[in-house]
Amino acid sequence: MSTVEAPAKARAQIKERTLRKDDWRLYPILTFVFFTAWVVYATVRAFWGSAFFVEEYHYLTPFYSPCFNELCGPAAEFGTFLPAGTRGWIPFAAISLPFLLLFRLTCYYYRKAYYRSFWLSPPACAVAEPHKKYSGERRFPLIGQNLHRYFWLAAALISIVNTYDAILAFHGKDGGFGIGLGSLILTANVILLWLYTLSCHSCRHVVGGRLKNFSKHPVRYWMWGQISKLNARHGQYALITLVSLVVADFYVMLVASETISDLRFFN
Repeated sequence: MSTVEAPAKARAQIKERTLRKDDWRLYPILTFVFFTAWVVYATVRAFWGSAFFVEEYHYLTPFYSPCFNELCGPAAEFGTFLPAGTRGWIPFAAISLPFLLLFRLTCYYYRKAYYRSFWLSPPACAVAEPHKKYSGERRFPLIGQNLHRYFWLAAALISIVNTYDAILAFHGKDGGFGIGLGSLILTANVILLWLYTLSCHSCRHVVGGRLKNFSKHPVRYWMWGQISKLNARHGQYALITLVSLVVADFYVMLVASETISDLRFFN
């Protein structure tokens, strides 16, 4: 009679570090450098408190949207509740940034990236790791990863705000319609943000993941199919949007600080 063995309480142990012949160290090293550089830049800019808005063309960096500080001026489209004295120690976009950060931290692709590059858990497939115990994501703080679906809802709402900002960016010198390089950069960034948000696994599940009969829900089935196509590139959008956010913020910073002038195509 065969017996059923109890599940292992520890990680599988192998004698060799790995049998892989490829340069498996490259991915965690590059990811560590890239993420660290991005976090440093984003943190500095979020607390900078200046060079975030070009009033003439209504360019608002996504790192400050929506802006709630008294110093936001015309950029405060949704009111202000942060006093000017909080500059430097509370981000002007104090409501949106925590949710966006948590949305990305709990994202499946970001988990893979920072588990491997920062925690070495594991550093690569089929490579031994220094951790002896394994509890998955069943204990604090990693059990909080299950809140990803709720952070997705917040990210979707913030993407709507970013879309509104991009529309306002088509602003001319005389108050009418205008197109500048900043308008195009902010619009491209919003499109990429939407691709990342809509390609999320949680979005795919919300749209059609719980349907038992697709034929009775043709519209939701079509939407589920389109999101499934985007979902295949979700990891790429996750990384591309980090670059687009920095490009959009850096350009607005240069124009707002009068380091460069906005390239205008139509006023």
